[in-house]
Amino acid sequence: MKSVMQQFHDRTKQRFQEYDEKLQEKRQIYKDKCDKEIEKIILKDKLEKQMAQQFSTLHTDIQSDAIPTCVCEKSLADKVEKACLRCGSILGAAMPELGSVGGSLLYALNQWKSGALLAATKYALAKGAAQGAVAGIQAGKGVAIESLKELGVEYFWPRMSNYIHNMSHYNEVAKLTAAIYTPKLKVCEVANNDIFENICQPFDIKISVLTADSNYDVLPGEALPKVLKGIVSNADTTAKAVAEAKSTSVAAEIAEQQTAAINATYTSWQIAITASVIAIVVIVLIMVIIYLILRYRRKKKMKKKLQYIKLLEE
Repeated sequence: MKSVMQQFHDRTKQRFQEYDEKLQEKRQIYKDKCDKEIEKIILKDKLEKQMAQQFSTLHTDIQSDAIPTCVCEKSLADKVEKACLRCGSILGAAMPELGSVGGSLLYALNQWKSGALLAATKYALAKGAAQGAVAGIQAGKGVAIESLKELGVEYFWPRMSNYIHNMSHYNEVAKLTAAIYTPKLKVCEVANNDIFENICQPFDIKISVLTADSNYDVLPGEALPKVLKGIVSNADTTAKAVAEAKSTSVAAEIAEQQTAAINATYTSWQIAITASVIAIVVIVLIMVIIYLILRYRRKKKMKKKLQYIKLLEE
């Protein structure tokens, strides 16, 4: 129990000693600080007394307002001069970088124009090819319909035109043998002599089933497919010509529109970049001119002050 009490006493004593040492150290710091402040105040008072004594010994007829004074507050001209000098220095140092940036922007703009024109050309060709293909298919269907009308198919199959228009491609006309000949047989089997002589017989002659003297030459199952293949071939020739013409015209029109839009964008950006560079150069020149004028005026004023001080010293 005594050892515990002794240990507690020793620790408490040690803590008080540490606290007292820290307190003494802080007091010394504050004391040194106060001594320095007091020394400053004494020195300031001493300097003020010496200056007052020196000024009291001076005798001159010069008015107090004629003596040049040092004004701590800077004038507006000094502020403008320093501001112009700072801006002019910064912008002047940045002029080479500005030139390189402007050149880089113009180069990038030229590269963009070349890429945009190439992309516009590819787009125009693709768009022209797509519209040309559609126009060619429609033209091929039209040729096939007109050819079948010349054969008289519409008399046997009134919905022939609508059927072909709804096809995905005119090549499917080659598969219409059954669709044409089946209604032809139904009509001609029950037709009277006038219909047979004016419709059925001319149809067979045109597809080469009958000769001009009404003799059978080729079987219908062989003659009609050949005729349909010939119609598809003619339609294909017309479709290719129409598709090429349509593709060329559409591609040229789209390319012209895209080129005009690209050139307009290029011109506007080029003008904006050039105008920005010129504006910055003009601003730098104006600041440099203002700085030189203010500097000249300041030097002239300082020269007069130095001359005046020299006269006072003499």
